[in-house]
Amino acid sequence: MYKSELKIIGVNPYVDVPEDLLQSLFVASGKTKGHIPITGKVNGNAYTQTLVKFSGEWRLYINTTMLKNSPKRIGEIIEISVRFDPKPRTIEAPVQFIAALKKEKKAQMVFETLSPSRQHEIIRYLAGLKSDTALQKNIPRAINFLLGKERFVGREKP
Repeated sequence: MYKSELKIIGVNPYVDVPEDLLQSLFVASGKTKGHIPITGKVNGNAYTQTLVKFSGEWRLYINTTMLKNSPKRIGEIIEISVRFDPKPRTIEAPVQFIAALKKEKKAQMVFETLSPSRQHEIIRYLAGLKSDTALQKNIPRAINFLLGKERFVGREKP
């Protein structure tokens, strides 16, 4: 448990992570690069997050689900606990999306050439939809995006 000042970079609130805590996370995760899955508490509220290195610094980004109104609380001292989270962070693609890709071979070929992070972005968006109606509406949009016919996930082109 430590206390840190809530800072901002761009529009993203974050806190620094003490060096000794970083070192223990590196040991626990077995890596010193990439994303490190973590869990802990912010002001007593549990969270699940990913620790990332940006512009040469490891930062714990504090979103509004972790701390209500976090962008408006810059400068506040918050209490944070952090520990490595060994649980897998996989998201399964909706079966309807996989079926749609199988029907539209050109879209499937484009999808397979995308970087893993771009594939993950599309799958995460579709898997996060709350209703079957929304999923049925967005799968054709995703296919059209892959075919270069429509914007999707805030992008013009795959």
